[in-house]
Parts: sequence; structure tokens; C-alpha cells
Amino acid sequence: MNDDLLRQAFVYLVTAVVFVPVAKRLGLGAVLGYLVGGACIGPFVLGLVGTEGHHVMHFAEFGVVMMMLLVGLELRPSLLWELRRPIVGLGGLQVVATAGAVAGLAMLLGLPSGVAIAVGCILAMSSTAIVMASLGERGLLRTRGGQASFSILLFQDIAVIPILAVFPLLGQAGATPIEDARPGWQTALLVLATVGGIIAAGRYVVRPVFQFLAAVRLREAFIAFALLLVVGIALAMEQVGMSAALGAFLAGVLLANSEYRHELEASIEPFKGLLLGLFFISIGAQIDFGLLVRAPVLVLGLVFGSMAVKAGVLHVLARGFGLDRAARWTLTFALPQVGEFAFVLVSFAQRSAIFSEDIAGPLVAAIALSMALTPACFIALERWVLPRLGSPSSTREADELPHGDVRVVLAGYGRFGQIVGRILRANRIPMTVLDLDPDMASVLERLGVKVYYGDATRPDLLRAAGCDRADLFVLAIDDAEQALEIARTVTREYPKLRIIARARDRPHYFELRRAGVTDIHRETFAAGFEAGISALRALGYRAHTAHRLAARWRVHEERELEESVELWGSRDDAYFARARMAMQEAERLMRDEDSTALGGRDAAWDNEALRRDAAE
Repeated sequence: MNDDLLRQAFVYLVTAVVFVPVAKRLGLGAVLGYLVGGACIGPFVLGLVGTEGHHVMHFAEFGVVMMMLLVGLELRPSLLWELRRPIVGLGGLQVVATAGAVAGLAMLLGLPSGVAIAVGCILAMSSTAIVMASLGERGLLRTRGGQASFSILLFQDIAVIPILAVFPLLGQAGATPIEDARPGWQTALLVLATVGGIIAAGRYVVRPVFQFLAAVRLREAFIAFALLLVVGIALAMEQVGMSAALGAFLAGVLLANSEYRHELEASIEPFKGLLLGLFFISIGAQIDFGLLVRAPVLVLGLVFGSMAVKAGVLHVLARGFGLDRAARWTLTFALPQVGEFAFVLVSFAQRSAIFSEDIAGPLVAAIALSMALTPACFIALERWVLPRLGSPSSTREADELPHGDVRVVLAGYGRFGQIVGRILRANRIPMTVLDLDPDMASVLERLGVKVYYGDATRPDLLRAAGCDRADLFVLAIDDAEQALEIARTVTREYPKLRIIARARDRPHYFELRRAGVTDIHRETFAAGFEAGISALRALGYRAHTAHRLAARWRVHEERELEESVELWGSRDDAYFARARMAMQEAERLMRDEDSTALGGRDAAWDNEALRRDAAE
């Protein structure tokens, strides 16, 4: 392996390890830590990395692609259709209004119309990577302002396609033609065919492959196929001139209803985080501080002028679309920067001879600086703006986001778990169901029950399933050892999340209690308890007497069970001695209770016994 490659990898990793924890500790956010670290190691400060940062960014852009796939996995096609108004209306107006305003100012400053329009289109873009990461980090993604920001970002990603088609028309006469240029109708057909191919593959190829890999239970192969899916979609989209990130988002939407959604999400998440961090470091390394020193008025004017214009447009549109105050200010502070796709548009504009390096250089520096200022905007929003508008929780619109309402995570949908699940489902309680049996998931899907394939012992999968926002975790796994491992993981990662667990027997009950679970139900206890009541009635006890005796015994049994937790597994015979004493005490309690209850009346009435007594 090349020594220079190892050195660069070492520098990037050290930067992430050093700067990000410090930034988080100072309350500045991880994104700002990456950007500042990249600026420090870049060619214009310490010079630890040089011009190869451009090549690193091309590789790190897969982080953006993976992020868009994960965003798509959170949105069902039906929900995406519900968001069509903010996507097309709010997003479309933002791009057109911002591009028009910037182009008008550029022409007033003396730029030709073609150059001004190109600059307006470039500066209208915002950073999907930084904004989505910052919104998610601060818990704002599911607010009305966060969803409006997402809608605009999604439209911007789509708008890149027509902008790339228009740019050659703005170029100067005699410009070098773009290689492999295709007529517009051919490009349109290729795009439609590619999208149709992704839809067909998602339905008839991807799902069967996931089923096969799940049955084999080789996690490495599952992860490899997940990465293959991302890279393949990105490659296909770029071949037809579309945004790889947009293609990945489309694939995520198509897989949003798949039972393998959470496993796919958990498999990709670590790679997405690492590559996004690398992407942000690359952005910081590209900030040309030399140009900032040589032409500070031009660069800073571009930065703050474009951000001010975008913020004004965003605030006006937010008010026009009826967003509340918190949502309006969230949108205004979230999207004033220029995004990563602007780098692509600047390069394409140069190839189309729209403008030269004299304009491209300041634009690239302004884009990078505006992205670097985004975390500061979020800090201002979080610390000073939103607190003046009320508590952050008041900005949430949970009813409008059914994909985010996960009240219960149910692990295990076998004979025990499905009873719990059916009760919750009948009461319309939103839940995520996880099961490691792919055949079970397929069968239940035919019955209309949505079960996601996934190993609930994995912390990343638990987070993907919604444990970070759920109210309850139901542990109904059949395997005792696996259930115990899940219980330990959930209590460690989510100590405030309430757990209701299934225990196979007494030893399993004791182990779950020691793992921190307090609400435990032995799987055969309820059925045995009811059978015991029936046995008493079959022996001549009245219904109310049988119920009373059984209830008294149950109170004793549960108290004795709890007192035996600490004694279980001890080397001496303390547990068994305690068990013998408990049996003797139970017999005494039943004798005492029976002498007063037989033939008498008590509170445990039932209609059937009353009717039978009346008939006698």
C-alpha cells in the first residue's frame, strides 16, 4: 500500500478523533468540528494535506449518497405524496426566487446575463449533508421547520438535473462541447428507464436477495449487499446524468416498506457517518484562506450577501406557506448556506465556458465558507432564537409525521409476541416489530402484519427501529440467552425506556431481573394460573372461591419470586431452603383462606357462578 495514502488516512482520522469530541464538548456540534479540523490540516493552514483533498471529496460524497438513502428509508411513498405541496411549492419557489434575486443583483454589479443566471442557480443550492446532519443532531428534523427544510433540499437535488441541462445554453459561442452529450429526449428516456429499472429491481430482485441472505444469517454478506445496492444505484444515476444522491433517495423510498428496512439502515449507518465526516473535513480543507486575504471584500461579500438574500427569501416563503414562527426561523437559519452540489455546478459552468477561473475561484471559496458558517447559524437558532419562541417541543407536529411515531418497539413476533402485538395493533398504537426469522416476516406480511427483519441485539438496529423515541420496549424473544443480551443492551443504551419482558422460566426471570428489567411475565404462568382455577372448579369449588384462592396464592407467589432473586445461583442451598419454606407458607395460607371462604360470599363474583347458584 502507498505510504502517502496511509499518511493521508492517518491525518484524516486524527483530525476526526481530536476536533470532533472537542467541538461536541464545547457545544458546537460535530459538523463544525469536522469543518474546523479540515481547515486546520488543509493546504492553506498547516498543509498536512494538499490538493488531493478534491479526490478525497469525490470518495467522501458517497456519505451524502448513503445519507439520502437513509432519509428515503424513513419516507413511505404515500407520505412522500403527502409532502408534495412543500416539496414542489416551497422548494420550487425557493430555487426560482433565490436564483432570480441573486442573478438580478449580479447584473446590477455588471456581470453578463448568462453569468449572472449561472451564479444565481449555483448560490440557490443549499447543503443537504450539513443541514440534515445538523437538524438530526439537534432533534429538529421532525419539526415543521425541519420537514420544510427537507422538502426544499429534496427539490434542490431534483433541480440540479434541469440546471445542468440549461447551463450549456448559457455558455459562450465556440465553447468546447461536452463529451458524450446526448439529445434531451434520449436523456429523458434514459432517466425514465433507469428509474423504472430501480423500481423493478427493488420489488423483484432486492427483496428476494435480502431474504436469501437473511436465511443464511451471514451479516457480512448482508452488509456487502447493502453497500453494493448504494454504489450500484449511484453509478446508474450518474451514467444517465442524474444526481447519485437523488437516486439513492428514490431507492430508499422504494424500500421504506420493506421488512429489511431497519437492518439495511443499521448496516449502512456506520459507513455513512464515517464518509460524511470525511466529506466535511474535505470541505474545510478547501477553504482558500489565501484568496480570502487577497480579496476579502469580494469573498466575504459573496458569502454574507448570498446568505442574506437566501435567508430573506426563505423567511418570506415560510410566512406565505403558513408556517408558525418557530418553523419560519428554523427554515431561515437552516438553509442560507450554499451546498455541496454547487461545487459540481461551478465545475460544469467552467466546462460550458460560462465563466472563467476569475469567477470560479471566489465562488468556491464563498461556498466553502458559507458551509463552514452553517453550524454557527444552528447554534444561534438553538441558543437564542428558539428559546424566545417557546419550548422546542411546541414546534413538533407529530400528527403530520406518522413515520416518526414509534411508541412501542416489539422484539420477537412468535406465539407470545404476536398476542401483545395484536392487542397494540387493535388499539392503533404505532410500533416497530423486529424478528430474526425471515420466513416469519414473509408469512406475516401476507396477513397484513408488518414485521422487520433484524437482530435486536445490535445497538445500531435498536436505534434505527426507534428506541431513542419510543415509550416502551416489549421483549418477546423466544431464545433466553438472546433475550438476556437484548435486555442488557436496551437498559444500557436507553436507561429511561420502559421494558416489558417475557421469561421462559424462573431462571430466566432471575437473570432478567438482574439485568435491570422489572416488568417480567413468565410465558406459561398466565395459562397455568387459569388452568389451576379451572381445576379447583372441577373439584367442586365455587367460581368465586376458586378465584379468591388463586388470587391469594398469586400474591404470595410473586412476592416469594421477587425475594428469591438475590438467592438464585448461590453456592449454598439458600435458594432451595427458601423455596421449601415458601411452599409450606403457601399451603398454610390456602388452609387459612379456605376455612373462611368455602360456602361464604366474597368479592370475586362472576356471572356464570351466580347463574349456576340461582339454578341450584
